Amino acid sequence: MNSAARHIGRTLALVLPVVLVLSGTLAVTRVPWASTATDSQVLTASSGKASTKAGPSSPEDAVRKQLLIDVQRQDPGVALTHLQEAIAKRPSLARHCAFLARQIGRAAVAKYGGAAHRAQAYSRPVCDTSYASGVAAAAQ
Repeated sequence: MNSAARHIGRTLALVLPVVLVLSGTLAVTRVPWASTATDSQVLTASSGKASTKAGPSSPEDAVRKQLLIDVQRQDPGVALTHLQEAIAKRPSLARHCAFLARQIGRAAVAKYGGAAHRAQAYSRPVCDTSYASGVAAAAQ
């Protein structure tokens, strides 16, 4: 009996980690933010469903445009808050966070007439220091 228990233990020691890794991988692919495109979402050139209206070419472009409007109408702090909220709602935007924060920084300098110190006052740790680098780049 002792060898049978040892054999079962060894088998479980080899199989259990593989099962746990595979089940964890499958669980991650089933979360709502990792949804895959369905046939109704995919348009082909010959489907006739494509719109002729010119719109943003990507989700990050739409977010960027709205953030720049926020800088002009309100202030860079509001735009940075909206950037954080957008990334929380759509985690796929996180890879564009540094670019978007730099764009907000550049727009802030443009709004305040090259006064980097005034634009820098809105700095916060959104996407590391990308906002600050945008301010610095635009102020040069």
